[in-house]
Amino acid sequence: MGVFKFIQELKAHASHKRLFKAVMIENAEVLPKASPLIKSIETVQGDGGVGSIKKTNFSDGKCMKNRIDHLDPVNCVGKLTLVEGDVLGDKIESISYELKFEDSKDGGCVIKIIAEYHTKGDVVLKEEDVKESKEQSAGLYKAYAEYLNANPHVCA
Repeated sequence: MGVFKFIQELKAHASHKRLFKAVMIENAEVLPKASPLIKSIETVQGDGGVGSIKKTNFSDGKCMKNRIDHLDPVNCVGKLTLVEGDVLGDKIESISYELKFEDSKDGGCVIKIIAEYHTKGDVVLKEEDVKESKEQSAGLYKAYAEYLNANPHVCA
């Protein structure tokens, strides 16, 4: 098994505290409303906090399960691991994410994402292998921010 680290930095037009809350804590309520790609998110193990496993059901019938490894609402940092699902394919065992939401002083925020892909066997990943995943992530964070801006009472 190999481990490949990729870093992504995104800009979002929502406050870092609201976006952290929407992405890491209230995602089951927010994301299905923010993105037509997501049918539902349900907690299948735990209480929604650290150690819990959440299942994301996509509109196309695919799904994935993420384990919450760390939540720090004060510093707007979260860690989760994608442990199961169609998106892993036959090359990837799991993907660990560290997400840090920082104030950008203009009313928006910067999202710093460190992703560690744990591959099966001797598979080697390159930047272009995860390009689509990075683009989908950027689209989801944009959808979150647009939804929060259109609904100022959500995650306030």
